[in-house]
Amino acid sequence: MIGNVIAFRKFEPGGSIFGEEWVGLRYVKLFLNDPTFWNVFTNTLVLGALTLIFCFPLPIVLALLLNEVRRRTLKRFLQSVSYLPHFLSMVIVAGLVMQMTSLDGPINAFLDFVGSEKVSFMQDPGWFRTIYVSSEVWQTVGWGTILYLAALTTIDDQLYEAARMDGAGRWRQIWHVTLPGIRPTAVTLLILNIGTFMAVGFEKVLLLYNPLTYPTADVISTYLYRMGLEASNFSYAAAIGLFEALVGLVLILSANVISRRTVGTSLW
Repeated sequence: MIGNVIAFRKFEPGGSIFGEEWVGLRYVKLFLNDPTFWNVFTNTLVLGALTLIFCFPLPIVLALLLNEVRRRTLKRFLQSVSYLPHFLSMVIVAGLVMQMTSLDGPINAFLDFVGSEKVSFMQDPGWFRTIYVSSEVWQTVGWGTILYLAALTTIDDQLYEAARMDGAGRWRQIWHVTLPGIRPTAVTLLILNIGTFMAVGFEKVLLLYNPLTYPTADVISTYLYRMGLEASNFSYAAAIGLFEALVGLVLILSANVISRRTVGTSLW
């Protein structure tokens, strides 16, 4: 936290760790007037929103489906298969994605088989967001079901019995018993996900993107990496990082207040 002071001081490598001289809001004004920053800021918002829209509800759906599987061996097998991608290294995941989407990969082989032209997915900015979100869903949805499956075990079976006595079928039991039972867990995870909304996966983006896909792939974290480490402009990068952290703080505080007032569940 103390190191954030270099966002307001001119920092030179080899000098004081707190910067050489006070420059005030100079670096803040620089990135606010930088068109490149606003492009990466927009990309961050879009990727963050797409990730939240797809990666937050799907674990709930998968947990509900797994909860309906009655054969224990089948349920364990499906859980293991869905968990597996989470344990793969990000480098391996990125390698798999690039192999799948390469010109000689299976996707283009299928397109060629059906008579369509091959697509350079990793060189086309229009495809990057689809590829990123799809790989994120594949990698995280199975692991995200763990907390929901644990929450499902805390629901009293007598509630389901009472619902069946009232004539409720499986869908109505899910809607009126299961979903309300896991709502506190879902709301808590939603607030945490909103708090990390701006922190779009740095490692995966860095491994997948290239200069051709910068228009849609470059996000704040990768822009910080290039500005701070590659260009050695540490003070400018610190100012942008502080701005990103403040946006995340505002988001998590707002989500917490809205959740507490609407559904009665919050982090604090």
